[in-house]
Amino acid sequence: MSKKQKENLTRRKFIKRSSYAITALALPFPIVSFSKFKPMIDKNKFEVIIIGGSYSGLSAGMTLGRALRNVLLIDAGQPCNIQTPHSHNFITQDGKTPKEISSLAKEQVQEYKTIKFYKGLAINAKKTSNGFEITTQNNDTFLTKKVIFATGVKDIMPNIKGFSECWGISVIHCPYCHGYEVKNEKTGILANGNIAFHYAQLISNWTKKLTIFTNGKSTLTEEQTNKIKKHNIPIVEKEIVSLNHKNGSLKEIIFTDSSVFQLKAIYARPDFKQHCLIPEKLGCELTEQGLLKVDMFQQTTVENIFACGDNSSPLRAVSLAIATGNIAGSILNNGLTEEEF
Repeated sequence: MSKKQKENLTRRKFIKRSSYAITALALPFPIVSFSKFKPMIDKNKFEVIIIGGSYSGLSAGMTLGRALRNVLLIDAGQPCNIQTPHSHNFITQDGKTPKEISSLAKEQVQEYKTIKFYKGLAINAKKTSNGFEITTQNNDTFLTKKVIFATGVKDIMPNIKGFSECWGISVIHCPYCHGYEVKNEKTGILANGNIAFHYAQLISNWTKKLTIFTNGKSTLTEEQTNKIKKHNIPIVEKEIVSLNHKNGSLKEIIFTDSSVFQLKAIYARPDFKQHCLIPEKLGCELTEQGLLKVDMFQQTTVENIFACGDNSSPLRAVSLAIATGNIAGSILNNGLTEEEF
């Protein structure tokens, strides 16, 4: 074959390949769509907005990031366990500080480039024709198809001096999270009625040096009282004025009659309220306990709104918050794929 013939053959192959490319570009349906991988043109529009960036919010964010979803995670940096020194009963992270766990989680979630972070407080939301509009304290607004609330709850501290300073350190709520560290120690239960009875049953597995403090007249039933006394657990009805402590480590209870009772730890379950009121403004129902009502897939009573973590579960544990965040993220993504397919 001559040099000229070779040049003509090469030219014909190039024209043929080009015609295929032009034909492909002219097709009404692109063979592959890359729209999900591109950053959204409008920086204020997202497929999902997650409000709350602690354990459950970050867990939901990772799930959605791995699903290539365009997500905004709004967080004000106010976790309820901010002064808890160590987190336990979470495999691979046992004994780490809450901040260590959440910081590493955020670092890992940031690797997924479709996830954007906004530091601030979400204060309002309203429904739109295509989803929701979220407004922050800085008056920034964002639009989204679906919302996940991972906002936790706010504990209401009783009017006892020193209680809030000891909360999460030596005044604790969960024996699975903290009980091992104070096993066999002199321990109190600050509760009354059914909660006190439940705590007495449960915590007697960790220590026999147990006393119930009802902080006033006992509301335990006669049957409950007899059963508690049968297990040699004293019931103290005196009112408490303060907790004497050093840097949150409990030393003793001080009563209104100036008497004292030395203790290493106290179990208590203070009242709480929702940390964020936006879900209720949007029509989400609460349970009798004051938690956001969700189904087994973390869907609230309002379509396209999910909730995960402490705001929707009475079992307040890091591992459970992460699990519910994972469920919310995966179920929400499944809904998006069904809508798009």
